[in-house]
Amino acid sequence: MAAKTNPGNFFEDFRRGDTLVHAVPRTITEGDCALYVGLYGDRYPLHCSAEYARSLGYERETVNDLLVFHMVFGKTVNDVSLNAVANLGYANLQFLAPVYPGDTLRSVSEVLGKKENKSGQNGIVWVKTTGSNQHGKTVLQYVRWVMVNKRDAATPTGADDKPEVPKEVKPEQLPLPKALDLSRYEPWPSGGRAFFDDYERGERIDHIDGMTIEESEHAIATRLYQNTAKVHFDGHAAKATRFGKRLIYGGHVISVARALSFNGLENALGILAWNGGAHANPTFAGDTIYAYSEILDKAALPGRSDVGALRVRLVGVKNADPTKENIPLRVEKDGAQAYHPSVVLDLDYWLTMPVKR
Repeated sequence: MAAKTNPGNFFEDFRRGDTLVHAVPRTITEGDCALYVGLYGDRYPLHCSAEYARSLGYERETVNDLLVFHMVFGKTVNDVSLNAVANLGYANLQFLAPVYPGDTLRSVSEVLGKKENKSGQNGIVWVKTTGSNQHGKTVLQYVRWVMVNKRDAATPTGADDKPEVPKEVKPEQLPLPKALDLSRYEPWPSGGRAFFDDYERGERIDHIDGMTIEESEHAIATRLYQNTAKVHFDGHAAKATRFGKRLIYGGHVISVARALSFNGLENALGILAWNGGAHANPTFAGDTIYAYSEILDKAALPGRSDVGALRVRLVGVKNADPTKENIPLRVEKDGAQAYHPSVVLDLDYWLTMPVKR
């Protein structure tokens, strides 16, 4: 009799060009949005205030960009990363349309390629994921790569078809929401003092605050996103891993760092795209996350003089306050450059910022 349970895909199961249609579409509710605020303390007013959002041309408050990402990502776990060792990075992520409470999201992924690791125990798989709403409109797309265990570590696969992925989203490709209207923009709801004009290339912004990751909050978050990866859920099995305990979902760290970044980027109107990102080191329950941002670039947006795009590097640091300790992004290790052990997140992304009037 055929097995009725799904053990998840192992490295050997992925084939370049395969389409993975992920189960369980998800209607995002007002409760989901409120819980997200409760988990991370997010304060960006576009996601908190219906009246503020309407004043900018939207139907109502929008679902937080990262909550959209987590929901789309969570659908993929059962087929892509249930047997993962770790999620490694992202590229060419674009938020293509606003999502509102009541919208229903689904996810589909295409396998782009894979490469077996030298250890023979596992390998890296690249996928492109598309998230769409109930109208079939694409709201999010991205490429990610994940290290996945092999089913049979003793048998080499010879897999080595690593794909080329875009290194950045160019300014002319940035998907500015058509609804955005700044004719009635007021800064008081955010409390922010800085606009597009005030940020300088090369500037560093220390976001001051820290947030300790609680085991219970992380468990609630991953369940909210229906992210069932074993490395986040199964504490018993995790005892046999090299860490001996569960890993914190990397997206949880992104949300913590993004929420912390409000202090210094208050007037940001949303994330447009990610150029790339890396979970530089593992994070565990009890770690305290601090964050700082570097302004990498500024760009005008075609046809708009009221808003611009800031290219920002968001860096998350664990258990070390960057305002008090010198934590370099990278250090030399075994003759090569590697992330500093305290750096857990390196995210290169574009966000929307109003121009000072």
